[in-house]
Amino acid sequence: MIIFHTIESIFSIVLMIITGYVLTGKGWFNEEASQLFSRIITNVALPTYMIWNLMNTFNKDGLLHLATGLIVPYSSMFVCYAVGYAVSKLLRVKSNRQGTFRSMFFVSNTIFIGLPVNLALFGEQSVPYVLLYYIANTSLFWTIGASGIRNDGASGKDKVSAVEVIKKVFSPPLLGFLLAMVLILCDISLPQFILDTCKYLGSMTTPLSMLFIGIAIYGVKLSNIKVSRDMLAILLGRFVISPLIVMAITYAMPLPLLMKKVFIIQAMLPVMTQTSIVAKSYQGDAEYAAIMTTVTTIASIVVIPGYMLIFQYYF
Repeated sequence: MIIFHTIESIFSIVLMIITGYVLTGKGWFNEEASQLFSRIITNVALPTYMIWNLMNTFNKDGLLHLATGLIVPYSSMFVCYAVGYAVSKLLRVKSNRQGTFRSMFFVSNTIFIGLPVNLALFGEQSVPYVLLYYIANTSLFWTIGASGIRNDGASGKDKVSAVEVIKKVFSPPLLGFLLAMVLILCDISLPQFILDTCKYLGSMTTPLSMLFIGIAIYGVKLSNIKVSRDMLAILLGRFVISPLIVMAITYAMPLPLLMKKVFIIQAMLPVMTQTSIVAKSYQGDAEYAAIMTTVTTIASIVVIPGYMLIFQYYF
């Protein structure tokens, strides 16, 4: 029963991605539309969704208890990065791809795919745990990950200011999360019409994210996708090594069962969408990152139901 529910939930997501893909092929969407969707999701839909969800889900005591879970995503991602670093050396990944390879190995797409997937699988109660993993994922990507990608490109010797890093880490979704935390801790209630507005704006997150992914997939030429050791290693890192590390860390920890499941799903999601954007800005191998984003996104559609089946025996 659970596996059929999972497949149905994934099909819903797949249909939205296909819609974005087909409409892009018909000329309805283009790169400008993709950028617009990304801005709306990041700057409007996600921040308002965080405010509405957290203020309807948590009180002060629950919120303070939630923060203890941060140790899992941070520790697991550090371990996964170390494994990815060793694998990149073992496989002798090209010098202009090493940082990108390591970033893709240990960082996942926790928002554009992670939030919709967890909502479909576990419902609204999963969102706070999604955000915990997102905090670690974002902060490590824009520090360790982006630093490695920068070293791949021609501008690898350029320094990134602390201000730039802070701006990337403290993105609008995270600021919405932090604002909601402050309001809850200070026992401040927002008027119902503001919460309703946040709910309606936040409801755009899933459909726009899936359309965005569909546009991105359409932009990658299938003829450029060739199986290589790099690709197989990334697939192994994303879908096997990363979630297994989370399983090992959470096995004996007294954490809520739903938190463990969400962290595992977050750990086995596709490559972060921003990877190719950062690679392009630093004159790295952006096409390599875009191809791996597409391949892992398509592969995740098959892998996610498998993990839901594993949950029935692991927990």
